[in-house]
Amino acid sequence: MSETAGISTGIAQRYATAVFDIAKEGKAIKALESDVAALEAAMNESDDLRTLLTSPLYSREEQSAAISAIAAKMELSDTTSNVLALLASKRRLFVMPQLLAVLQDMLAEERGEVTAEVTTAKKLTKAQADKLAKTLKAQVGKSITIKETVDESIIGGLIVKVGSKMIDTSIASKLNALQNTMKEVG
Repeated sequence: MSETAGISTGIAQRYATAVFDIAKEGKAIKALESDVAALEAAMNESDDLRTLLTSPLYSREEQSAAISAIAAKMELSDTTSNVLALLASKRRLFVMPQLLAVLQDMLAEERGEVTAEVTTAKKLTKAQADKLAKTLKAQVGKSITIKETVDESIIGGLIVKVGSKMIDTSIASKLNALQNTMKEVG
Protein backbone atom coordinates (compact mmCIF):
# COMPACT_ATOMS: atom_id res chain seq x y z
CA MET A 1 0.00 0.00 0.00
CA SER A 2 1.36 3.42 -0.86
CA GLU A 3 1.91 5.98 1.86
CA THR A 4 -0.76 8.31 0.45
CA ALA A 5 -3.35 5.53 0.35
CA GLY A 6 -2.48 4.64 3.95
CA ILE A 7 -2.94 8.23 5.07
CA SER A 8 -6.28 8.50 3.21
CA THR A 9 -7.50 5.27 4.77
CA GLY A 10 -6.47 6.46 8.23
CA ILE A 11 -8.32 9.75 7.79
CA ALA A 12 -11.35 7.92 6.38
CA GLN A 13 -11.33 5.45 9.29
CA ARG A 14 -11.49 8.26 11.86
CA TYR A 15 -14.31 10.11 10.10
CA ALA A 16 -16.23 6.87 9.46
CA THR A 17 -15.99 5.85 13.10
CA ALA A 18 -17.31 9.24 14.20
CA VAL A 19 -20.16 9.23 11.68
CA PHE A 20 -21.12 5.67 12.52
CA ASP A 21 -21.13 6.37 16.27
CA ILE A 22 -23.27 9.49 15.80
CA ALA A 23 -25.73 7.58 13.59
CA LYS A 24 -25.88 4.70 16.06
CA GLU A 25 -26.50 7.01 19.03
CA GLY A 26 -29.21 8.84 17.09
CA LYS A 27 -30.74 5.55 15.93
CA ALA A 28 -30.17 6.64 12.33
CA ILE A 29 -28.32 3.60 10.98
CA LYS A 30 -30.94 3.05 8.23
CA ALA A 31 -30.54 6.65 7.06
CA LEU A 32 -26.77 6.24 7.04
CA GLU A 33 -27.09 3.04 4.98
CA SER A 34 -29.22 4.77 2.35
CA ASP A 35 -26.87 7.80 2.30
CA VAL A 36 -23.81 5.58 1.75
CA ALA A 37 -25.55 3.67 -1.04
CA ALA A 38 -26.69 6.89 -2.72
CA LEU A 39 -23.23 8.46 -2.51
CA GLU A 40 -21.54 5.33 -3.90
CA ALA A 41 -23.99 5.25 -6.81
CA ALA A 42 -23.43 8.96 -7.47
CA MET A 43 -19.65 8.55 -7.42
CA ASN A 44 -19.82 5.60 -9.81
CA GLU A 45 -22.07 7.47 -12.24
CA SER A 46 -20.66 11.00 -12.17
CA ASP A 47 -17.26 11.99 -13.50
CA ASP A 48 -17.99 15.56 -12.37
CA LEU A 49 -18.48 14.45 -8.76
CA ARG A 50 -15.25 12.45 -8.79
CA THR A 51 -13.45 15.49 -10.22
CA LEU A 52 -14.94 17.73 -7.53
CA LEU A 53 -13.69 15.37 -4.83
CA THR A 54 -10.13 15.09 -6.10
CA SER A 55 -9.27 18.20 -8.09
CA PRO A 56 -7.08 20.81 -6.38
CA LEU A 57 -8.38 23.40 -8.86
CA TYR A 58 -11.56 23.98 -6.84
CA SER A 59 -11.27 26.34 -3.90
CA ARG A 60 -12.40 25.33 -0.44
CA GLU A 61 -15.45 27.59 -0.82
CA GLU A 62 -16.37 26.11 -4.22
CA GLN A 63 -16.09 22.56 -2.88
CA SER A 64 -18.16 23.44 0.20
CA ALA A 65 -20.90 25.10 -1.85
CA ALA A 66 -21.00 22.27 -4.39
CA ILE A 67 -21.04 19.45 -1.82
CA SER A 68 -23.74 21.21 0.21
CA ALA A 69 -25.89 21.59 -2.91
CA ILE A 70 -25.32 17.91 -3.79
CA ALA A 71 -26.25 16.80 -0.27
CA ALA A 72 -29.43 18.88 -0.36
CA LYS A 73 -30.39 17.63 -3.84
CA MET A 74 -29.80 14.00 -2.81
CA GLU A 75 -31.77 14.62 0.42
CA LEU A 76 -29.00 13.15 2.57
CA SER A 77 -29.43 12.98 6.34
CA ASP A 78 -28.19 15.87 8.49
CA THR A 79 -25.36 13.73 9.86
CA THR A 80 -24.06 12.82 6.41
CA SER A 81 -24.53 16.38 5.10
CA ASN A 82 -22.60 17.80 8.06
CA VAL A 83 -19.73 15.34 7.58
CA LEU A 84 -19.51 16.19 3.87
CA ALA A 85 -19.44 19.90 4.74
CA LEU A 86 -16.72 19.26 7.32
CA LEU A 87 -14.67 17.24 4.81
CA ALA A 88 -15.00 20.08 2.28
CA SER A 89 -14.01 22.74 4.84
CA LYS A 90 -10.91 20.71 5.76
CA ARG A 91 -10.09 19.99 2.06
CA ARG A 92 -10.48 16.26 2.68
CA LEU A 93 -13.16 15.31 0.16
CA PHE A 94 -10.55 13.15 -1.56
CA VAL A 95 -11.05 10.49 1.16
CA MET A 96 -14.70 9.97 0.20
CA PRO A 97 -14.18 6.60 -1.59
CA GLN A 98 -12.29 5.20 1.40
CA LEU A 99 -14.81 6.71 3.83
CA LEU A 100 -17.71 5.01 2.04
CA ALA A 101 -15.85 1.69 1.93
CA VAL A 102 -15.14 1.82 5.67
CA LEU A 103 -18.75 2.78 6.40
CA GLN A 104 -19.98 -0.12 4.24
CA ASP A 105 -17.85 -2.50 6.30
CA MET A 106 -19.10 -1.04 9.58
CA LEU A 107 -22.73 -1.22 8.47
CA ALA A 108 -22.30 -4.81 7.31
CA GLU A 109 -20.71 -5.72 10.65
CA GLU A 110 -23.66 -4.10 12.43
CA ARG A 111 -26.03 -6.29 10.40
CA GLY A 112 -23.90 -9.37 11.11
CA GLU A 113 -22.81 -9.62 7.48
CA VAL A 114 -19.48 -9.99 5.76
CA THR A 115 -18.80 -8.67 2.28
CA ALA A 116 -17.07 -11.04 -0.12
CA GLU A 117 -15.31 -9.35 -3.03
CA VAL A 118 -15.63 -11.74 -5.95
CA THR A 119 -13.82 -11.26 -9.26
CA THR A 120 -15.02 -13.37 -12.17
CA ALA A 121 -14.28 -13.59 -15.88
CA LYS A 122 -17.99 -13.23 -16.67
CA LYS A 123 -20.98 -12.21 -14.59
CA LEU A 124 -22.27 -14.83 -12.16
CA THR A 125 -25.83 -16.05 -12.60
CA LYS A 126 -28.23 -15.65 -9.68
CA ALA A 127 -27.97 -19.39 -8.95
CA GLN A 128 -24.15 -19.28 -8.98
CA ALA A 129 -24.07 -16.23 -6.70
CA ASP A 130 -26.53 -17.85 -4.27
CA LYS A 131 -24.53 -21.09 -4.19
CA LEU A 132 -21.27 -19.19 -3.62
CA ALA A 133 -22.86 -17.12 -0.82
CA LYS A 134 -24.19 -20.31 0.82
CA THR A 135 -20.77 -21.98 0.62
CA LEU A 136 -18.99 -18.92 2.02
CA LYS A 137 -21.57 -18.58 4.81
CA ALA A 138 -20.80 -22.17 5.85
CA GLN A 139 -17.08 -21.32 5.98
CA VAL A 140 -17.32 -17.91 7.66
CA GLY A 141 -20.37 -18.42 9.85
CA LYS A 142 -21.91 -15.05 8.95
CA SER A 143 -24.32 -13.85 6.33
CA ILE A 144 -22.46 -13.03 3.10
CA THR A 145 -23.00 -10.11 0.74
CA ILE A 146 -21.29 -10.57 -2.62
CA LYS A 147 -19.68 -7.58 -4.30
CA GLU A 148 -18.94 -8.81 -7.80
CA THR A 149 -16.40 -7.45 -10.26
CA VAL A 150 -16.02 -8.76 -13.78
CA ASP A 151 -12.43 -8.95 -15.09
CA GLU A 152 -12.04 -10.89 -18.33
CA SER A 153 -8.25 -10.98 -17.93
CA ILE A 154 -8.52 -13.76 -15.31
CA ILE A 155 -9.77 -15.98 -18.18
CA GLY A 156 -11.91 -18.18 -15.92
CA GLY A 157 -12.40 -19.24 -12.32
CA LEU A 158 -12.86 -16.95 -9.33
CA ILE A 159 -10.92 -14.70 -7.02
CA VAL A 160 -12.72 -14.44 -3.68
CA LYS A 161 -11.66 -12.06 -0.88
CA VAL A 162 -13.39 -12.29 2.49
CA GLY A 163 -11.76 -10.10 5.10
CA SER A 164 -8.04 -10.84 5.05
CA LYS A 165 -8.45 -14.20 3.30
CA MET A 166 -8.17 -14.62 -0.46
CA ILE A 167 -8.86 -17.65 -2.62
CA ASP A 168 -7.60 -17.41 -6.19
CA THR A 169 -8.79 -20.17 -8.51
CA SER A 170 -8.44 -18.09 -11.67
CA ILE A 171 -6.92 -19.65 -14.75
CA ALA A 172 -4.61 -16.64 -15.13
CA SER A 173 -3.01 -17.27 -11.73
CA LYS A 174 -2.65 -20.99 -12.51
CA LEU A 175 -0.92 -20.12 -15.79
CA ASN A 176 1.41 -17.72 -13.94
CA ALA A 177 2.24 -20.41 -11.37
CA LEU A 178 2.97 -22.89 -14.19
CA GLN A 179 5.16 -20.33 -15.95
CA ASN A 180 7.13 -19.73 -12.72
CA THR A 181 7.55 -23.47 -12.21
CA MET A 182 8.84 -23.86 -15.77
CA LYS A 183 11.36 -21.02 -15.19
CA GLU A 184 12.69 -22.77 -12.08
CA VAL A 185 13.20 -26.04 -13.95
CA GLY A 186 14.81 -24.58 -17.07
